Amino acid sequence: MNIIVKPLISEKMTRLTEAAAEPKLTRIQRDKGIALKPAQNRYGFIVDKRANKIEIKKAVEEFYNVKVVDVNTMNYSGKSKSRYTKAGFLQGRTNAFKKAVVTLAPDNTIDFYSSI
Repeated sequence: MNIIVKPLISEKMTRLTEAAAEPKLTRIQRDKGIALKPAQNRYGFIVDKRANKIEIKKAVEEFYNVKVVDVNTMNYSGKSKSRYTKAGFLQGRTNAFKKAVVTLAPDNTIDFYSSI
């Protein structure tokens, strides 16, 4: 069973990833004395719906050669959607999937863009 389907690349996950990669303060933040937010070092993945947290942890550790500290999972069921169009009333369902947010050890990072 292929556990990791694909990495989750969204604005929210990219913000968390970039904060972990290189935390920086702007000049204005430095002048105001704002403290640097701690890097969360979290990465998101779309995973197989049948996978549990232990299998997800092992798959990420083997594939990316990192140390996983924590795994949070969320199931998204396929919801019914309907709309009225000129052709009539259309109904359908969205795909069901499972999302995993993985927290890595402080000294580990994953670079999704290295192969581009």
